[in-house]
Amino acid sequence: MRLLQIISIFILLMSTKVQAQNVPEPSINWINFEQLSDSLEHNPKPVLIFFHTDWCSYCKKMLKETFVNERVIEKLNSEYYAVEFDAESIDSIYFDGITYTNEVSSKRAGKYHQLAKILMGENNKAVFPTTMLLNADFSVKTKKYSYLSVKQILNIL
Repeated sequence: MRLLQIISIFILLMSTKVQAQNVPEPSINWINFEQLSDSLEHNPKPVLIFFHTDWCSYCKKMLKETFVNERVIEKLNSEYYAVEFDAESIDSIYFDGITYTNEVSSKRAGKYHQLAKILMGENNKAVFPTTMLLNADFSVKTKKYSYLSVKQILNIL
């Protein structure tokens, strides 16, 4: 009888764990520049743009640690539009009535997308990760050229 109770409890616990795994984890509602253009037109609010590259280890760390924190997710989703952008993307991007491109046709380290150059500042050396906070009118509020911890990003948000 005791064995049957233990097995029943075990099955109950396992089924609870399986059900919990099916609940989607909260995540940032990342949008692209095309969606941002429409969103700003209909409902202006501040914007966070996260520039990264495939080879940047601190970029990956921010995506895996900072941007999965529940407080960061809640703050960004409720008060900001959030754009995640690969600065070496070769995709054409239509934003604010203009099409932006990368001068190269295949991804290469150090060849940055035209839109990234404009927003990050063409004359500045590109540093990744770069996190920009823009006001609703798209004026720059803050630019950070480094890894941001949960505490650091919450302070600037």
